[in-house]
Amino acid sequence: MPEINIDRSLKYIEGTQRVLDEKSTLERTKDELGTIGVTRIASITDLDRVGIPVFSSIRPSSADGAISVYSGKGNTETQARISSMMEAFERCLAERRGTNNDVEEDIKAEHLIESYDNARYEHSVVDPLSLLIAEEYDPQSLVEWVSGWDLIKNEEILVPANAVYHPYDAPGRTQKLFRSNTNGLAAGNTIEEAIFHGLLEVIERDALSIAEFNRNPGKEIILTEDDGENYELMRKLRDNEIVVKIWALQHDTNITTVVAATDDTRLRDAALLVMGAGAHLNPDIAIRRALTEAAQSRVVQIHGAREDTERESFVRDIGYERIKRMNRYWYEEGEKISSSDLKDISKSTPAESIDAVLEQLKGVTDCAAVVDLSRESVPVPVVRVVIPSFELYTLDRERVGKRARSGQRKKLAREDRPWRKGRRK
Repeated sequence: MPEINIDRSLKYIEGTQRVLDEKSTLERTKDELGTIGVTRIASITDLDRVGIPVFSSIRPSSADGAISVYSGKGNTETQARISSMMEAFERCLAERRGTNNDVEEDIKAEHLIESYDNARYEHSVVDPLSLLIAEEYDPQSLVEWVSGWDLIKNEEILVPANAVYHPYDAPGRTQKLFRSNTNGLAAGNTIEEAIFHGLLEVIERDALSIAEFNRNPGKEIILTEDDGENYELMRKLRDNEIVVKIWALQHDTNITTVVAATDDTRLRDAALLVMGAGAHLNPDIAIRRALTEAAQSRVVQIHGAREDTERESFVRDIGYERIKRMNRYWYEEGEKISSSDLKDISKSTPAESIDAVLEQLKGVTDCAAVVDLSRESVPVPVVRVVIPSFELYTLDRERVGKRARSGQRKKLAREDRPWRKGRRK
């Protein structure tokens, strides 16, 4: 794979963390939706009583095993529309050639089939075990690899294709290592934007996984009128009888990850005990993302349009009271902080933002791999970011590593364990 060269001349628009304004982003991408099979974009905001904008993009041609409805959120309708569109580009370009019904062009990265034991003698390689494999794994078994670029070491690196494509089926006699997912998949106006947001997503899922595994939400953020937009977003939820608890998760970097946990006290619906998460160098943006994603999660549950989850039937079978007890740590009182207590390490350019993230990661991991999934026929850059050893418990309960297990875990009360329901006495 060619070296990923970060354009250091790009700058954010003043007062934003984007290189293009919303109107420009919308104009340059909306006409390309047909190329990736999107047939419709719709506002689903009014399905909920809150009013925080949520949009859906519908792509009926998605690959077998992938979802076809992609949701997006934002503080404005334009932001939410763009968010859902970008997810559509991400999901489409994560499908490999042959399973992608809309884009025949392949990615530029080279592919290799070899065992880990053999590949590591001639290449820098991501050790499959560092990706927290739950299944039995033989380092001499054949694995499909895709070439990527390690941003920390500045060198080419082979990444298991299983961690790159979604959905993923191992070809021929190669081993499938785990269920594929979309962690670290990101699109942007430029590849620099995509890389930055892919890095943040992997960090967000890592922090959230550690918090969920150990049942430790960190510190509770108290918003005031001084928090402006974020305070108004919180008020939209609370004015509609939705309890919101906002948490700054513990992490071994200074990158802020926030969770907004919500409880609809009017409906008392187990399926609406949802949350949103966001990570960013700027704490205000992390909080905003968490709040808008919580609103998105509500609408998605109400809409019932996501084919990738059986959560609704599961939680309603268990019941509101029990689900809330199982997740009580998100709703209990915590140590209080204000948003100003969180460290803002945001920068004024995409390159500097990527540098800031990598500087934080260097004390935690020795690899941050990027695989470029962009196609020349689709003018929206898409990447997959893979950070070995970072946790995925929030996406896959079977994949738990040392980072999560090293925390002090609070045990779930015996009567609240969902797998005990219906057990014979």
